[in-house]
Amino acid sequence: MPDALVPEHLLLTIDHVGIAVPDLDDALEFYASIFGLHSVHEEVNEEQGVREAMLAVGESDTRIQLLAPLTEQSTIAKFIDRNGQGIQQLAYRVADIDAVSAILRERGVRLLYDAPKRGTSDSRVNFVHPKDAGGVLVELVQPAG
Repeated sequence: MPDALVPEHLLLTIDHVGIAVPDLDDALEFYASIFGLHSVHEEVNEEQGVREAMLAVGESDTRIQLLAPLTEQSTIAKFIDRNGQGIQQLAYRVADIDAVSAILRERGVRLLYDAPKRGTSDSRVNFVHPKDAGGVLVELVQPAG
């Protein structure tokens, strides 16, 4: 596909890499003691069924997101049951999730939600179906404000 067909603004940067973990506290201790990474934000997202933490990586605003299931029925619990602990998704920051979603749909890409949902820190998020993204669950993130 020629580069001219892809607007430069479609994906702004890597926002975060999501890692599914069975226990958030254990994972926070591991990442702090081994890599020196520390949480800069934690929250419970009932709608997504997770307890999560965002870890700062150096001086950048790229994050590692640790996701622990709230229940055995959550998507993250099912992911861990199927695949074990590990990388669950790659998230790209976008300026306008509605415009990016429309462009991707025009290109035949399936998104998991009809409309964006609430993500970390009141961001708006949607996901590209892994079958339409080379086997990778791609998250689109429009930060709040």
